[in-house]
Formats: sequence, C-alpha cells, structure tokens
Amino acid sequence: MKKKIISLIMAACMAAVTLTGCGGSETEALPEKLTFTYVTAPLNVPTIIEKEKGIFASAFEDMGIPVEYAELTSGADQTQALASGDVQVLYAVGASSVILSAANGADIKVLNMYSRSPKAFCLYSQDESITSPEDLRGKTIAGPAGTNLHELLVSYLSTADMTIDDVNYVNMTIPEAKAALDGGSIDVALVAGGAAYQAGQQGYHLITDGEGLIDAIIAVAVTDEFYNKYPEVIEKLAQAQEKIAEFISEKEAEALEITATALELEVSAVEEMYEYYNFSTEITEKDKQGFQRTADFMFESGMIEKKLDVNTLFYE
Repeated sequence: MKKKIISLIMAACMAAVTLTGCGGSETEALPEKLTFTYVTAPLNVPTIIEKEKGIFASAFEDMGIPVEYAELTSGADQTQALASGDVQVLYAVGASSVILSAANGADIKVLNMYSRSPKAFCLYSQDESITSPEDLRGKTIAGPAGTNLHELLVSYLSTADMTIDDVNYVNMTIPEAKAALDGGSIDVALVAGGAAYQAGQQGYHLITDGEGLIDAIIAVAVTDEFYNKYPEVIEKLAQAQEKIAEFISEKEAEALEITATALELEVSAVEEMYEYYNFSTEITEKDKQGFQRTADFMFESGMIEKKLDVNTLFYE
C-alpha cells in the first residue's frame, strides 16, 4: 500500500510539472499580451525598424502572445504604465526616469541598453543673446519632464549654481516644445533628434547640447516580477532585439530610409544624426557609471530624496 501511495504521488508530480513542479515554485502561464512603449523620438531607429518589420510580433507569434504598443513619450507616464501593468516592456526609457521610479519604491529593472547620444539632446532658442545658464533666469523653457532633456536643463543650470526654480519650466513633448518655439510662445525648447536637427536647419540658436553634461542613456526596462515570472518571454525578447540589431547593421541604408519616412525627415538628415548614436544593447561598466552619475546628480539636485546604488537596477 505504501509503495502504491508513493507511486501515485510521483505520478501526480509528473502530471502537474508544467503547472507547479513537484516541491518547486509555481510556473506561471504566459502573459495574455505584451505591450511595449513605442517612442520614435529623438531618433529611435531600433523602435521604428522593429514595428515596421513586425519583429516583436513575429517573435512572440509562436508563443501565442499578441503584441501591442503604447505611445508614451513622458518618462513619468512610461514608468507609471509599467507599475500599473498596462505596459510590460519599456522599450526606450531614460535613465533618469528609471532612477526616479526606483527611488520612489517602484519595481523596475534594467534589462539592457537602448542607446547613448549626449550630442543629440539640445537647448535651442530664437534669442541669440542666451549664451550662458545665467541668461536663462526667468525664461520660459519647455520640454518633456523626467527625461534626458529634463536632466540636461537641470545639469546646465547647475553649472551656474542655478536650479530649475530659477526658470519657468513647462512640461511638453518634444514636438509640442518645437512648435511652441516656432510660434514664439516660449524662449527655449528642449529638443532632440529630428526636432533638434530642424531647429538647427532653421537657423535657431544652439545654447548647448548634452556633451559633457549628461550621459544620455536610454534603456530597456521591465519589472523584476515580470522578469522572474516569464523567463521564456525575456529570452525571446533578447533574441528579437538581436534580429533588430542585425537588420540595422546589415541593411543600414534601408533602415535609415525607413526611419526618415517614419520621422518625415530627409534621409541625409537621418544619416547625419545617426552618427551621434550608439545603439549597442550591451550593458557596460561605463553605462553603470553613467547611471550612477545621473542618480547622484538627481539626489544632489533634490530630484530624489535618498542616494541610490544603481547596481540594484541591474541583473548580474
């Protein structure tokens, strides 16, 4: 009888292995869908190529997981959507947004890198007399909050012992900020990528770019809960990202043409801006150091209340 009971227990464990694993932790079913953030600005070539070629949709089709997109350009909106579960993967989120979210106690982890491009982030004005941070005092400046551009503004002001309270900062998307600058309703626009290129072509005054002020790191992020619950999805995502990188590397001219069409820019403009970007997904020690510099800066600027060890944001 004892042998029969043991046999029945073993059979039950084997039958339920896909659900619980005998003596182990529960293995979750696959997610019903995957929602990625879709942000094309400033010059998010991998994002544009991915959607145009349906790489994520194709990758997860065999798993029966439909792919959807959420066009969220604000860093705060992105991290809130991740925390609420409305979005599963932040596919291009600024380091400052990740740090702010983590500092506020949210579950967020860096899966890999997306890009680095300090020269692509700029402050433009029609007023050529603005040549220093002091000249920005009292000026109306617009750009997306919780992003690399926001960090650039604060960093630039800090070089003159100024804070964002010394200016009239307005939270706007990049296209909105550029339109406001065109219309003369603001003094300075925080722009990047295509909008920055257009501002330069229009003869607007470049106050500064991000070189030497920010690392301009953009990453791919998920929650730790999602990472641990769906390892097969994480692995498939890594494979899909490799395919995106391969396409851009092997068919660069086509990739840049697709990007130019999506952003309504001349191919020559995209080719010029593309030189400012490093789209390697590898997490390097330099990237971690850049994250730490941003976190330290945010603490010193009062953007976060406690110091953050950014190593907690990365997987070993």
